[in-house]
Amino acid sequence: MNNLYEDDLMAIREIKDPMKNSNSPVSKIVILIIFIFIVYSSFVPVFIFQAAFDKIIYKPAEADDVDRIGIVFGAGIKEDGSPSDVLKDRLKSAMELFYSNKISKILVSGDNRFENYNEPESMKSYLINNGISEDNIIVDYAGRRTYDTCVRAKEVFKVDKAILITQDFHLPRALFTCNALGIESIGYSATKQDYVKRDLFAMREFAAIHKAVFDVYGWGPNYIK
Repeated sequence: MNNLYEDDLMAIREIKDPMKNSNSPVSKIVILIIFIFIVYSSFVPVFIFQAAFDKIIYKPAEADDVDRIGIVFGAGIKEDGSPSDVLKDRLKSAMELFYSNKISKILVSGDNRFENYNEPESMKSYLINNGISEDNIIVDYAGRRTYDTCVRAKEVFKVDKAILITQDFHLPRALFTCNALGIESIGYSATKQDYVKRDLFAMREFAAIHKAVFDVYGWGPNYIK
């Protein structure tokens, strides 16, 4: 009877002591996966953000003399169809570069999945109303995400060199994605004010970096050709 009791007690101790079997192959694999996940989560975003710093400019004069296309990423429109404040600042920045002869054309890329929601047309109209000729505007109606904009710029519109025009919080992901997909890119900061949802945008970007890495190096999503 005592032997049975001791055997049961030993079994319970083994269950309660997970480190006792930590040398098993399964335990080692689990520990390795956890370690890789921690390292990836900690260092990959930092590396991407750090790599972007050297590719961001803040004044048109800082741009090189390479012939580049300006790419403006969609960022929402208001109920009346006009660009949001974030998007308007991106378009103003594109005009700064264009009038400084730093870009030859402006590619506006945004979401147009719904009948009453057309970011690219709103962007195009804003530029035309502010003096940019329609001949100097390229319109991408299927830029639903940063990845879509970059891959379509490369594969559909044959862009090889670009200045990416967006806010500071978005530039690292945009630069990583476009450069990884074969577009030689630098970034132009379109941050012109303290946006209401800036902190929310920044937190979203930190999480979106992981999705961008998966899109580029994993199983990239299908895009509209």
